[in-house]
Amino acid sequence: MPKHPRFSIRRDKQGEFRFNLTAANGQVVLASEGYRTRASCEAGIASVQRSCVEDASFRRQQARNGKHYFSVLAPNQRIVGTSQLYTARASMENGIRSVQANAPGAQVDDES
Repeated sequence: MPKHPRFSIRRDKQGEFRFNLTAANGQVVLASEGYRTRASCEAGIASVQRSCVEDASFRRQQARNGKHYFSVLAPNQRIVGTSQLYTARASMENGIRSVQANAPGAQVDDES
């Protein structure tokens, strides 16, 4: 059975809410920061869904180890989610395209 893109909401060990965006292939393409409330976490998901269509919502960066990653920014320029580390810039760009393709219509599963 094929998987579908989805946001999953979970609570971490500190009791904060976090979301992951998982692509249809099962790979996590975006992970959030911690939120104090479920409502704030849901608002973060909504922000990603709205803003990911604009290329300007993505901040492309390079870690000290030379690997590439990106962050999705809310309209107020706060980081809403961050990608994994990629060895190649082209792979990071593929990750951005995955967020753009998967986030807008992804279902939200509350697993908290």
